[in-house]
Amino acid sequence: MKKLIAIGNEYIAQSDWKVIAVLKLCLISMGILIGVQIPRKHKKCVLTICLITFLVTYIPLMIKLLRLFLSALDDTNCGKVSAKRGYYKI
Repeated sequence: MKKLIAIGNEYIAQSDWKVIAVLKLCLISMGILIGVQIPRKHKKCVLTICLITFLVTYIPLMIKLLRLFLSALDDTNCGKVSAKRGYYKI
């Protein structure tokens, strides 16, 4: 399992935002395909689980993005946003 996680980490490290966007589209498409196969009597339960999962993951991601955005607006950054791989101009 550790080897699989290491491979996944390396894949992400070598990917840019476009590859990650395509990966996300692929995963959401797969999720929709699975979702339409769920019997009607179980859809409410699955929808509740998905909504909770979405909120638990979306909120921290948006907090991180907001902090990055606010730091870009800060005068001390001189219009640059720091990232792991360097500085990106806005």
